[in-house]
Amino acid sequence: MASRKVRVDSLFLDEGFGTLDDDALDTALETLTALQQDGKLIGVISHMLALKERISTQIQVTPQTGGRSLILGPRCARLDKS
Repeated sequence: MASRKVRVDSLFLDEGFGTLDDDALDTALETLTALQQDGKLIGVISHMLALKERISTQIQVTPQTGGRSLILGPRCARLDKS
């Protein structure tokens, strides 16, 4: 993903953690923490309680009627259509 000419500063993961055993999950989360501490932006999409407990900054998306969703989290604000 990265070379001498390209720098990757963001990583977004969509689940896959549910298939890991406890040791592998710990290793994956430690690796993501190290990348974040190195200045990388890490995003994880998950419903696993184990991840919810270990990742402090979260954005929660709750489906609503009419194809809309309620989004809650830091720096999330409602934009009203005028």
